[in-house]
Amino acid sequence: MKVFTVSEMVAAEKAADAAGVSYAQMMESAGRAVAEAIMARYSVAGMRVLVLVGPGNNGGDGLVCGRYLAQAGADVAFYLSKPRNPATDANYAQIQQMGLFAVEAGFDQRFRVLRTRLSVSDLVVDALLGTGVTRPIVGELAKLMRQCAAGIEERRTALLEQTRSRLVSLDFNTEAQRRREGSGLPVFAVDCPSGLNCDTGALDALAVPADLTVTFAGPKRGHFIFPGAAACGELVVADIGIPADLPVVQAVDVEVVTAVLAHALLPPRPKDGHKGSFGKVLIAAGCDQYRGAPVLAAKGAFRAGAGLVALATPDVVRQTAVVALPEATYPPIAAEKVLAAETAVQLLPTLPQYDALLVGPGLGQTAVDFLTTLLTAPSLPPLVLDADGLNGLAQLPDWPRLLPPDTVLTPHPAEMARLMGISLADLLARDRVEVAQEQARAWGQVVLLKGAYTVVAAPDGRVTILPFANPALAVGGSGDVLSGVIVALLGQGVRPYAAAILGGYLHGAAAALYPGDTGLLAGELADLIPQAIRLLKSNR
Repeated sequence: MKVFTVSEMVAAEKAADAAGVSYAQMMESAGRAVAEAIMARYSVAGMRVLVLVGPGNNGGDGLVCGRYLAQAGADVAFYLSKPRNPATDANYAQIQQMGLFAVEAGFDQRFRVLRTRLSVSDLVVDALLGTGVTRPIVGELAKLMRQCAAGIEERRTALLEQTRSRLVSLDFNTEAQRRREGSGLPVFAVDCPSGLNCDTGALDALAVPADLTVTFAGPKRGHFIFPGAAACGELVVADIGIPADLPVVQAVDVEVVTAVLAHALLPPRPKDGHKGSFGKVLIAAGCDQYRGAPVLAAKGAFRAGAGLVALATPDVVRQTAVVALPEATYPPIAAEKVLAAETAVQLLPTLPQYDALLVGPGLGQTAVDFLTTLLTAPSLPPLVLDADGLNGLAQLPDWPRLLPPDTVLTPHPAEMARLMGISLADLLARDRVEVAQEQARAWGQVVLLKGAYTVVAAPDGRVTILPFANPALAVGGSGDVLSGVIVALLGQGVRPYAAAILGGYLHGAAAALYPGDTGLLAGELADLIPQAIRLLKSNR
């Protein structure tokens, strides 16, 4: 699924219109899709809905949405920020013919009608401003949006008060369940919350956060950039008939992973397979200071389907690792506390027997020496570099030249800044999609830039966004599990860019299966990987 800039979306709509899918058809499809999203979540018959209608196409989408809701039995009212002419606006004419209530802001003194309607509403549809917002909201629209925010907050407070019991249960489960079931006033945004800059993610101070956003044809860049991303709520994408094979659509090089794509990337698991069929991977990791990282990476690899996992780790780590992970094998290497250059020399002759190699988790300060020697190998299996492997790499001059093409690099922002030779502050000030895309091209490697939202970039310019922003993943060892999953996929024959995409998706999907956003342990995250895979296979 493509992720559009605003200009790319405008070009796609123009091309679709030229190809026979008119703007009127796209508007009809868009408004109907928003109504369908609402009706999929609520029984709308008798529901009091307020549609906030802006002057442009976004407002037109809102008119269509309201019409479908009214036809389904909802009590729909429309509040127009600017006048609309029924002689030239077919959608406005239709709601008038249906006898639906509509009022223009210019005729609403002191916003009394707006506030009165909000005070009895069960749901609000925000169709005031679309994807073209780039400037601060000022003037009469600013006044209107302040009134909307205040009215929504008042209504939510009133609804919560109505459901508040005079009895307070001291049973935690009962009280928590009651809070979850408390009433509220849901806000559905059409394309984006009004006030979101859909290119930069900037959010106007007057924007009303949505509980759900229905966007069209594909998400926009700003849907995945904070702070705006936090205002979108659940993000749903609706097909409005723009042909996917249009050249302007095909030229968009940023995509987002869907479950359909992730399922298509899963490696086959033939019933007559054996452990050798599913890849033999080597993980070179760990030191006396970081003893858990190799185990977590290996656990991630096993849970992602690797048939055989070998852990090259120092003696001090191996003593406990064999207890925690007896399923792994442990190559006989002479390394007491750290993996050094001598260890790499011992491993070099064995590398051809492995289908993929991961270097880095918990490697410690000797990573530079170990890497310098390891990278002298005439050929390496498909390679993943993570954690201290990346920190060591950043210290080597002209390091991209030392790596095999399509090596998978999995930096978090601080590691990415070191690889680029810039400050973390400079990195964070830049668009993470553009950073990953530019550096993957410059380095000739696959880059998985971790964070909310994680971005995967290929050397040929393709970029994929992973649709997960989950604070449960902000825990030590989470990245080790991710690198283990990716190396397992490489070992099963998945190509590097696809392995990074699928590995990141499984990692995020596994965390989404955890009931909460805090307390998830990295080992538990690895254990959830098979469940995420099973769900992908069952929901194809």
